[in-house]
Amino acid sequence: SQGSIRHTAVIPIAGDQITNDIAMALRTPTVEAEDLKIHHGVAKQDMADPNAMIDVPGVGDREPRPMSKQALAAVIEPRVEELFTLVRNIIRESGYEDMVSSGIVLTGGTAMMPGMVELAEQVFLKPARIGAPEYRGHLHEVLRSPRYSTGLGLLMEGQAQMVRGRRATQGGSLQGVVTRMKEWFTGNF
Repeated sequence: SQGSIRHTAVIPIAGDQITNDIAMALRTPTVEAEDLKIHHGVAKQDMADPNAMIDVPGVGDREPRPMSKQALAAVIEPRVEELFTLVRNIIRESGYEDMVSSGIVLTGGTAMMPGMVELAEQVFLKPARIGAPEYRGHLHEVLRSPRYSTGLGLLMEGQAQMVRGRRATQGGSLQGVVTRMKEWFTGNF
């Protein structure tokens, strides 16, 4: 209602759980699993090239072993599908499903993984896209990434509300936004 948050929820699954799944399933260190996810991960197994091979580092002094990108995707897809299904169910239970008619916006670093949009559309039965902030300030080359969408979007919206005259404070613009965000989180959690 008029710029306010209507519903929030916490879902205990994110990119870190995908990394942990890769580390456990492929018996590779977590740091290496994160690297595999970022550089070779595909969210939908049928979108991964079965002929493309990657080297999976071993634990300790074990040798790296070859594996297809499709095998890596077979580890990733169930976790991503679980995440999207949880989100879909939470949206349904909230009573706001009809308000999401324009589609789903994916944010965060893992949203950049190939196949995420396609899998989201399959689970939600709605259009999906990756959200990236339209930021033009300092470090815009870095901050225009889906990785920073949520945090930067909250800051930009807070600043926009302040400019529009909502709860203007005496502090600097960023300080005022941060103060209001702290107040909101304190009051709601």
